[in-house]
Amino acid sequence: MAARSSALDWGWNTSPAVDAALVAGGAYSVAAVGALSGMPPVQALTVGAAGAAAQAAADLYQRRPGWHITTRCAAWLAAGGWTALALADHTALTWQMAGWWAAGTAVGMTLARGLVRAENAAREQRSARRLQVWANARAREWHERLERLFRLEGHTVDGVMPWKSGAGYTVRVAMPSATPQLPADAVRKLATELKLPRGGGIQITDGMVYGEIHIRVTTKDVMSEELPIPDGPDDTTVTSIYGGLPLGLQTDGAEVRVGVVDDCALFIGQIGSGKTNVVNVANAGALRTNDTVVMHIDVTGAGISLPWLRAWAVDGASDVPLIDYVADTEEEAHILADFLIAGIGARKSGHQDLLAGEDDKLTVGPDLPEVLLVVDEIAELSPRLLAKLDTIVNTGRAVRVRVIICGLRATQDVITAAMKKQSRVRVGMRVSDPEELAHLFPTGAARLDPKAAPGRGCGFCCAPDAEDIVSDPAPYKAYRITPKVIQGLAAAYGARRPRLEAEFLDTAPARYYASRWGRVLPRLYKAKPLAATTVPYTDLEILRPPLDEVTGIPNTGIETDANDDGGREGGGSKPGAPGRHTAPSAVPAGKRFGSDALAALLNSPRTAAGPHGEAGNGDRTVIHAQFGRVVAQSGGPADRPDRVPRLLLDAHQTVTEAGGRLHTGDLATRLDLDAVALGKELSQILKTVGVERPGIGSVRIGDVSKSGYLAETLAEAITRYRNTQ
Repeated sequence: MAARSSALDWGWNTSPAVDAALVAGGAYSVAAVGALSGMPPVQALTVGAAGAAAQAAADLYQRRPGWHITTRCAAWLAAGGWTALALADHTALTWQMAGWWAAGTAVGMTLARGLVRAENAAREQRSARRLQVWANARAREWHERLERLFRLEGHTVDGVMPWKSGAGYTVRVAMPSATPQLPADAVRKLATELKLPRGGGIQITDGMVYGEIHIRVTTKDVMSEELPIPDGPDDTTVTSIYGGLPLGLQTDGAEVRVGVVDDCALFIGQIGSGKTNVVNVANAGALRTNDTVVMHIDVTGAGISLPWLRAWAVDGASDVPLIDYVADTEEEAHILADFLIAGIGARKSGHQDLLAGEDDKLTVGPDLPEVLLVVDEIAELSPRLLAKLDTIVNTGRAVRVRVIICGLRATQDVITAAMKKQSRVRVGMRVSDPEELAHLFPTGAARLDPKAAPGRGCGFCCAPDAEDIVSDPAPYKAYRITPKVIQGLAAAYGARRPRLEAEFLDTAPARYYASRWGRVLPRLYKAKPLAATTVPYTDLEILRPPLDEVTGIPNTGIETDANDDGGREGGGSKPGAPGRHTAPSAVPAGKRFGSDALAALLNSPRTAAGPHGEAGNGDRTVIHAQFGRVVAQSGGPADRPDRVPRLLLDAHQTVTEAGGRLHTGDLATRLDLDAVALGKELSQILKTVGVERPGIGSVRIGDVSKSGYLAETLAEAITRYRNTQ
């Protein structure tokens, strides 16, 4: 419920007819009471005359027509005359005087209503005439401007419509068939011609018919003001995910709302652009609903999750966590992804009756909520995890499991093909290169001017409209949400959080769902004391899935296809078979990966004692390093079936023993090789079997992001070498 204000409202929020009735009632009360107290009739005449004079002055100031002024003044004088007559004869309480009073009241109410309607109609006509004159003048100017700047012939300006916000207007232009579009530099030329402010600008979009374009002109700097999020702690009404997620305001004052029921979303923005703020605004919109379960993957420290968890984990102001599941590491992200993939299959098989109705997609509600997964820093995820996210993106629409993908760059090495194709909602904050916007937005990007979104919190957005047509990207300013507001919202939204249904939880990976906070909270808060509200989620047996000895990926029991290739190899899954699972692998106690088991699995004997490069000449798989340069590298000899290069095996074992990721320089030090030569040789080895490192080869360890290698990337290359015929 919204908070009630204690301030008094002295405004007259009444209709003209009610005003006339109030005046008539006052006159009758004065006549009835004044007769008993002996009030002189001349006082009633004085009040009526004063009211008529005041009414005439007010009407003259508002420039009302003369007959309107006469009618209103006559009504005041009639009320004063009737009151004076009733006071003189002491007859206010007789049926005759009451009848005259009722007749006069009815006439006054009818006249008041009619006068106001006439005045409103006249005012609208005057406004329409002024608007038409203004629009005609602007249309002539734009016809001449387009002809002069672009040498157009045969075009017509069909209309100029101002925006309700007063921030600009839209020009509708019917283009000639020989020139259906304006040139690529039209935005810059028109903005320069009109001398528009930096926060304003020009946007050119297609009309509803071919050959028509709309030129949206923003004449005010609407991008420089900070827009506090309207969903403050004082307004905690319950919404639905079907209403979309409010993100901010367009330059014309219209609110930007994106739907994530049918479509996934893609948020892109460089560091300092306000991307994290937009993600939290989207979190606020989703958490305000009572039919959405929100989950997060953020392996760089769970920065998008911690503000929303504080009310539950630290302050104890909420009995439940606002974010249902937080994956802060690569391993936990695999568990979460497997859980969602299995849940998608379980929903498809468990809700067949709901999917067999008029719509082949589930209708979400508090008892059957949508699952919204928000993935931040997508470039930091391994190829196997990206493959699982692709599976969720591709298969979760019908059962309402959707994904919001966030990254720093809109490039092919960061965003997978499935994520780009299936994400019809796209938001691009400030980026370094205009080419990234062209890669992000499917249409209309050629006419985008990055300077139309100059500051932090500004960006471009395109999403399907009410007719399910994807609009061209338009500039907008995002709402601002602060940690203080997040804490207030988290405390208010906790009671409405829905829970997943039994079908979703009846899968093999779901057995690790209940103890998720027992695994995650110690990493997020370390020695910080936790609130008592976390005890029901942590005071239970903590289950950890066994890790695959080669890849280090948790084996949650979901069935995988060993014959998959590319990014799906060893990490893809079959969501249609949630109940079937493979037997978990045994992992030696106290170790993340078993080096002995790895050596036996790869069937690759080690060299003789001594550092790398000092083995005997009989072993052809040894890498010989002379003067800091790799001079020889090959696979196994002809009498041994192992095709995996020895350098790849050594690098994989070293990286896995280091925890799954290692910078190139550190890897070269441990292998006693030159870093530059090692990088070139390993790059060629990976390229031979078509394996690419995620994030252009950057690996983040702590707060340092440098060139390096992931154990999963090297394991994938090993598998491809072994599968090569």
